[in-house]
Amino acid sequence: MSTEFPSKNAITRQWHVLDAQEMVLGKLASKAAMLLMGKTKPSYTPFLDTGDHVIVVNASKVRVSGQKEEGKLYRHFTGYPGGLVSKSLKRVRAEKPTRLIEDAIQGMLPKTKLGKQMYRKLKVYAGPKHPHAAQKPTVMAENQGKVEV
Repeated sequence: MSTEFPSKNAITRQWHVLDAQEMVLGKLASKAAMLLMGKTKPSYTPFLDTGDHVIVVNASKVRVSGQKEEGKLYRHFTGYPGGLVSKSLKRVRAEKPTRLIEDAIQGMLPKTKLGKQMYRKLKVYAGPKHPHAAQKPTVMAENQGKVEV
């Protein structure tokens, strides 16, 4: 008896909305990563992308625990000598609040071509509105907040 793997046509993708308002960043990111990878489905296969699409709204209102607001640093290298740029979480939230959630979720996905494919199914919005009403997304049970379409 051989193991059956889902074919490309057999994979059904759903759309989920996660409301980030008053949710802790890490818990939100792990929930979204599980949905993107497809680990919540019985047809999960480690080497196939069986995951769903995830929409995160109210990204600017996500919560962090402890002293991370001032202590956590986001760094990137420009490629030039002395080009290491560091920004605190507070500054990143003011400039681009969606980056907090995108970086946290991307860090929890596989670092392969498959992980990049999963990451493309993530949509993050700073406010409560999103343009994906035509996909008929389901609002996750933990988040009974007001999500506008």
